[in-house]
Amino acid sequence: MTGFLEAIKAVLFGIVEGITEWLPISSTGHLILLDKFVTLNVSDQFKEMFNVVIQLGAILAVVVLYFKKLNPFDKGKTEKYKTATWHLWLTVIIAVLPSAVIGLLLDDWFDAHFYNPPTVAAMLIIYGVAFILLERRQANKTPTIKSTYSVSMKTAALIGCFQVLAIIPGTSRSGATILGAMLLGMSRTSAAEFSFFLAIPTMFGASALKLVKYIVKAEAAMTGTEFMVLIIGFVVAFAVSLVAIRFLMDFVKRNTFTSFGYYRIVLGALVILYFIIKTVAAPAAPVA
Repeated sequence: MTGFLEAIKAVLFGIVEGITEWLPISSTGHLILLDKFVTLNVSDQFKEMFNVVIQLGAILAVVVLYFKKLNPFDKGKTEKYKTATWHLWLTVIIAVLPSAVIGLLLDDWFDAHFYNPPTVAAMLIIYGVAFILLERRQANKTPTIKSTYSVSMKTAALIGCFQVLAIIPGTSRSGATILGAMLLGMSRTSAAEFSFFLAIPTMFGASALKLVKYIVKAEAAMTGTEFMVLIIGFVVAFAVSLVAIRFLMDFVKRNTFTSFGYYRIVLGALVILYFIIKTVAAPAAPVA
């Protein structure tokens, strides 16, 4: 019965990851919050690794959906198209470098100081407001970059600097990169796509780093239940991501990101309210 219950929990985590990884609402933030209500019966070390590694399932969905566009060896592509694809990969790698460097240097420090609900709530609200203000600013402006193939190396590097902000839980990797890309002149659809492509090397690297740290630090081998939880979360995240990516691309063709901004603000406010109520309702410590 215990194994079945943990499997159901893993499905829930996979669904949340698959949806929130691509929408600009913070997957890590939602996983931290979900953990407060649906706690996996696993070690703390495994849980930290699990929240990152299941993102690989979500990343595979991008590879599947955009394989043709991202494949420079596709025989159906003209030489010009193949060259453009190589250029796209170059800009993706350039954009990944800032977060790769900062992540390697400060990953543990940020986890220790910011991996908590109050930080998530604050970042949800701050970037929610940022998206609303961004859409108001962009209302009467025509994007100068309408294709991911047209991203310059300078623009890619600047987008990469925005992605660094996502090291703080609650920010949203996709949210930070989309916001930055749009500020730099990209259309909503091209900004969303470029964010998807950045996720491939970024999350592969982050997942590998967390997995290595788990193997090195783990005091015991992964249990059978933990292995099952990891596989289920991974597979569900992949399946749900296939739907979430299609939804977002269809949505941004006809709508702005304003609704996501309001969602972030409301969720952040609810998180703050929850912890205020929890603190007030907590029994007072006995007087010595």
